[in-house]
Amino acid sequence: MAPSPRGSLCLAAAAWGFCVLVLAVQPHQAHGLSRGSYGLKTDKLVRINNIGCVSQVTTRDGYILSLQRIPEGRVGGGPDKRQPVLLQHGVLVDGISWMLNQQPEQNLPMILADNGFDVWITNSRGTKYSCRHTSLKASNPAYWDWSWDEMVFFHLPEILDFIQGQTGQKVDYVGQSMGTLVLLVAASEGLLTNRVKSAALLSPIAYLSHITTKIGIVAVRAFVGEILNKGFGISEFDPKQEPVKSFLEFLCAYEDIDCSDLISEFTAVRDGVVAKYNDGSPSSNRAHYGVASTPLYNLSNIPHDLPLFLSYGGRDALSDVQDVNILLDSLRFHEVDKLSVQFVKDYARVDFMAAANAKDVVYNRIVDFFKHQN
Repeated sequence: MAPSPRGSLCLAAAAWGFCVLVLAVQPHQAHGLSRGSYGLKTDKLVRINNIGCVSQVTTRDGYILSLQRIPEGRVGGGPDKRQPVLLQHGVLVDGISWMLNQQPEQNLPMILADNGFDVWITNSRGTKYSCRHTSLKASNPAYWDWSWDEMVFFHLPEILDFIQGQTGQKVDYVGQSMGTLVLLVAASEGLLTNRVKSAALLSPIAYLSHITTKIGIVAVRAFVGEILNKGFGISEFDPKQEPVKSFLEFLCAYEDIDCSDLISEFTAVRDGVVAKYNDGSPSSNRAHYGVASTPLYNLSNIPHDLPLFLSYGGRDALSDVQDVNILLDSLRFHEVDKLSVQFVKDYARVDFMAAANAKDVVYNRIVDFFKHQN
């Protein structure tokens, strides 16, 4: 029997608070948030930052994705053929998360646009701007029957193909959190050779075996579904069955939230490896993959000549320093002049998106990195 509306609402509120703690609360904040966009409506943010030229991309599996574009900076002018750059947000947010610094001169999309780049901002399936499908409604459980594997094989390549079709150029890429994981895995699978020119990865996520914060350990080691089991009496976290279906409907009703990928991200990396989506049992995995255990992605297969810039913080609750070092070990054969690494000792996760000094500390480095590749 489905939980009562009041019970579901309480469950959603509690789970939403849990997700916020996992992905937003940091043990330290480096230099304070910029006077940012908290509490502002999306349409106001779009006007402030001069975002226009919204395009739609329909993936092979039917999801209709929205792309927001900043084709030129605030002053205008600049090169006739601007280098395109795609910004991919993390989990539980959408493309507006790049605007946490409200002032255009302080947020990364406008900084890139002002420096002559053609900026494209993606919105992942299931978020406010990408909630449509060719045949499914978001209220249909089948709509949510995907994981970040589909982000790797459908979402990212097809968005890149669209941008290339519009611009005639390979694309620079900026990813944050889950956006880094998708890029790394896609590159390891050989999907980006003719699509991506270079990539900047903020708070890179590939392995999650050394998280030290208690809330992070709870999230990854225990897994959200198991927390719901012990805390709320839900025995199986199946988004297609009650009562989890009702839980997700309430949780995902919040504006700009894509909660399905939260589940698949934790299951894929919580054991200290980067694996394909786990169907839940050896028999299911065997039917899907031909083997009982889920196949692993090999990040050492990332092309050694792909220019990469990685920036990570010493206070990041999820992108732990030791786990980033494991990632860097996977890149140990990368060409030396193609790999640039920045460690910001006093930066927490949210600082990469909203710190008052993010422009000086990180964003200017990204601009210089991209210009060097061009």
